[in-house]
Amino acid sequence: MSKPIVTLATCAALPQLAEDDAPLPDALAARGIEPRIAVWDDPDVDWSAAGVVVMRSVNDYATRRDEFVRWAESVPRLVNHADVVRWNTDKHYMIELEKRGMPTIPTVWLEPERNLSKHQVHTRFPASGDFVVKPAVSSGSHDTGRYTAVDAKSRQEAIGHAMDLLAEGRSVMVQRYLESVDQRGETALIFMNGLVSHAVEKDAMLHGPFRRHSDAPAEVAHAREATDAEWRLGEEARVAIHSLIKERMGRDEQLTYCRIDVVEGEDGGVRVMEVSLVDSSLYLSTTPGAVDNFADAIAVRAFW
Repeated sequence: MSKPIVTLATCAALPQLAEDDAPLPDALAARGIEPRIAVWDDPDVDWSAAGVVVMRSVNDYATRRDEFVRWAESVPRLVNHADVVRWNTDKHYMIELEKRGMPTIPTVWLEPERNLSKHQVHTRFPASGDFVVKPAVSSGSHDTGRYTAVDAKSRQEAIGHAMDLLAEGRSVMVQRYLESVDQRGETALIFMNGLVSHAVEKDAMLHGPFRRHSDAPAEVAHAREATDAEWRLGEEARVAIHSLIKERMGRDEQLTYCRIDVVEGEDGGVRVMEVSLVDSSLYLSTTPGAVDNFADAIAVRAFW
């Protein structure tokens, strides 16, 4: 009997996977699976013969989202599913989660079709404190900047950043920067096939304005024990996502992997900052057993 095939999809910049995912092929092989690695936009790859395809370091999709979604829809056995890819690669999904009762970060949405002037963009920024400008379609902290509302130079840089994104036809998110991120970081809650796997604390990454052609800051994460309130919100968000996918996409199945980032809001309550179901780093190297948890979750799909 031939072994089931699992292909880990990555990007051209990381043809052998990100360092965090490097142990995964061996873990899959130990479970009787033939692991492969392929670049998602490589025209020579036959995805119909790739078995179960698991997205890993596909973080170059943001400026080519339409192409990426078409690729996802062409892959017969993709996890997470192509419908999830379309939904989760545009952060407007946060609006839907908020409608389902999830506490999120208050956001002002700037849409390119509204043809906003610089003055109109200016009036939509907070009047005090720090704030963040980022595109609705982005991976990690790429194209994201932090600005200070009461500093004229910083505010002008924020206007320029937002106007450049809008000129490219990209929707823009404006969010107040939460001081708790500097003090305690963000918490990433990771679920595998609907079950709790592990949690990490992510250090603050944004310390200044967006600079074109500069590298995104490196992400630093540490294993930690999430609080009961964090896990409770994470589970509520996971259930809400599952329900939404079932209703909108007609798919009643658990996500193979799901990362929910939460942070303490200005009111002291826990809020959902982001949900990552596509190119998510799962911080496998931070926690003993995390690689095995992921390999087990993938194996469930591979042996179906």
